[in-house]
Amino acid sequence: MFADEPAVPGSGDGGLVRVRLDLGYDGTEFSGWARQPNRRTVCGVLEDTMSMVLREDVVLTVAGRTDAGVHASGQVAHADLPATLDVPAFPKRLARALPSDVRVFSARVVPPTFDARFSALRRHYEYRVTDAPFGAHPLRRLDTLAWPRPLDVDAMNAAAALLLGEHDFCAFCKRREGATTIRELQRLELARGDDGVITAFVSADAFCHSMVRSLIGALLAVGEGRKAVEWPGGLLTLHGRASGVTVAPAHGLSLVRVDFPGDEELGERAAVTRRVRTLS
Repeated sequence: MFADEPAVPGSGDGGLVRVRLDLGYDGTEFSGWARQPNRRTVCGVLEDTMSMVLREDVVLTVAGRTDAGVHASGQVAHADLPATLDVPAFPKRLARALPSDVRVFSARVVPPTFDARFSALRRHYEYRVTDAPFGAHPLRRLDTLAWPRPLDVDAMNAAAALLLGEHDFCAFCKRREGATTIRELQRLELARGDDGVITAFVSADAFCHSMVRSLIGALLAVGEGRKAVEWPGGLLTLHGRASGVTVAPAHGLSLVRVDFPGDEELGERAAVTRRVRTLS
């Protein structure tokens, strides 16, 4: 909700309440989150289904717009819904109408100052990749990238450490008109599990378009020995998109959690997030 928008009426006055929705989806058959003409998108399916169930138009605001093929287990959105709605029971109603590859896990009333996009403190992603000679496990093939060459996780972690902090990540982003590419990368580390699958844990206050997948693409080049450990960090000095960075395939990526401040800090956080950042 922007500063000049009217406050959402509280529950019980016959108006609207702001509702937080926690949800997840298999991104395989979706053309990303955002609505697109003649495309099946997560936002389109959810808004259309909710509008049908409630018999009035519903507009969603989301914490992070995921690209085509990207999954989510911890996505967050908000909508202003009728105050008469039984909010805790809403996910069960939706489950009867939604397709099986998207689900709303929970719904709850939040303060009018809650904004799924601008109130968020940080987003957490995970990227799964396997370098097993047989490829991805058949049951995980839709969320795990099969890499054809061995990967050195130690080298990848050494390269990742040089990317942490607040930087202009334009080398790793697809530019959008009027959008900043300055971000604070708070976590980027990889671990190989007992099953041999390598999971990259990526957290930041926000991400620009294709940033996570570009970071992973750069680290994969280091992991297989094509690039030096120092190469990804060196790209932070560039003033534009790095042509040598390959964007990793979408299906290995999942949005797993979004962090928010306490209710009393929601408005202040939203105001801070809306400011265009510059590096000091």
